[in-house]
Amino acid sequence: MPATQHQSPCNILDAESDSRPTRGQGTTIENFNNSTAQKDARELARFGYAQEFLRGMGGFSNFAISFSIISILTGCVTLFDYGLSMGGPREMALGWPLATLGTLLVALSMAELCSALPTSGGMYHWSAQLGGPMWAWFTAWLNIVGLIAAIAAIDYGCAQFLVPMAGFQANAPSLLIAFACLLLSQTVINHFSARIVAWLSDLSVTIHILGVTVLIGALWAFAPKQPLHFLTSAVSSSDIHAPYAWLFMLGLLQAQWTYTGFDASAHMAEETLDPRRRAPWGMVMSVAVSGIFGYLLILSLTWAIPSIPAVLGAKDAGGNPIPAVLTIVQLSLGTRAVTAVLGLTVLAMWFCGLAAITSVSRSFYALARDNGMPFSRLWSAVSVTRKTPAAAIWLSAALAFGAVISSGAYSVVTSISVVGFYLSYLIPVYLGWRKKKSWAAKRGPWTLGKSSDTINVIAILWTVFVCIIMVMPPNVRAGWGIVLVMSVLLAVHLASGNHKLHRPHDGSIDAPGFNTAP
Repeated sequence: MPATQHQSPCNILDAESDSRPTRGQGTTIENFNNSTAQKDARELARFGYAQEFLRGMGGFSNFAISFSIISILTGCVTLFDYGLSMGGPREMALGWPLATLGTLLVALSMAELCSALPTSGGMYHWSAQLGGPMWAWFTAWLNIVGLIAAIAAIDYGCAQFLVPMAGFQANAPSLLIAFACLLLSQTVINHFSARIVAWLSDLSVTIHILGVTVLIGALWAFAPKQPLHFLTSAVSSSDIHAPYAWLFMLGLLQAQWTYTGFDASAHMAEETLDPRRRAPWGMVMSVAVSGIFGYLLILSLTWAIPSIPAVLGAKDAGGNPIPAVLTIVQLSLGTRAVTAVLGLTVLAMWFCGLAAITSVSRSFYALARDNGMPFSRLWSAVSVTRKTPAAAIWLSAALAFGAVISSGAYSVVTSISVVGFYLSYLIPVYLGWRKKKSWAAKRGPWTLGKSSDTINVIAILWTVFVCIIMVMPPNVRAGWGIVLVMSVLLAVHLASGNHKLHRPHDGSIDAPGFNTAP
């Protein structure tokens, strides 16, 4: 059967496990890439899809998309106060590596599934093949909700830093105008060129790593520092009256909020050369590299804290709180260093929002291609000249703008984003572990081998733990928000009946309930 826009992926057991061509003597890189792209396109056709995107993204660019969304500068700067107030220096010394390890296990589990089924649908396609239409429905929309809320939170947070830097008052109209301009710039670039997005994501990695390295070096060289035992101090400045162990767990949100969006590597699989290897590595390496550089940055900032009360209680001339990171840098390195950190943070947030729009637009495209949403033909359309899903890109931006207008609070969209992300990660990892015997014999070339089940189980337990912690006080609004989202999704699912998510019926994994008509 010829591949068409609205056919669904074949069973993960049907595809060849290794499509990489062998480099012959005298073969140029360009010819090698063209040959690889042709083989990748043929394999995509085996999944039931035509190659509509430009397939030219290398492994580094695939990694860069996820690394940009994680954005350690964004997470470390904006959420440092929260972690420090909950668990003090010990939170910084132990919390980040703990969250990194847990997230890395989740990424490893997802990478194995991505190697088996590298399509733009990502997690929802894995859930579709292993669980059925209802699992696929919730996975797709929870991931989309997470991404849309992330874009809203990232760009609004960026506006909160940018407006004062530009010399304007940080009132609601100014913030909204700045938010709209940031969102528009990211949307236009995504609309016109996937190549430019890939290039900017590559640049984002350089800026992140170079900027963090320079800041760390400056703190080590010039900032007065606390004794080393200060890093293990178990103190809390939180208003919550609870044992320190509980406050420490709540403080893990600082790191966990940073580790979202690394699934973007999977959503870019149809634009990546040799995606069975490179997309899984993109996810895993984005978490690993972020973990290393993020930890060095957090330890350096904590080591340079002159006084915890002074850092957490700092205010500007108007009585507004100053982020703890900026206070540390100002007291340690001076005002010019603060300006540099502010500029670096704004730039990092902009790159983060750019990559997030890329990721969610591919999710919309994949779901619409499978007739999984209204007006599917519109949202699944790909520009013939630009090779971008233009309508899906503008839909993503419109929904992100609406999320900020309707929520009225930065914390609401941020919290819902994180829970939505991790529930969409949990579902396919759980299904992949539960049905491992059905597909393990024909996994892709990127595999966890005999350690797969153990890693899956620990990843599942970690994700459940994280989701519970994220909705505990003082983040109870996130819990009510995700309950509302899940209720709406369930109501829509029940009201709309059998979703037209086409799936071939000749595979050996039985995921019942799909409409298999072409």
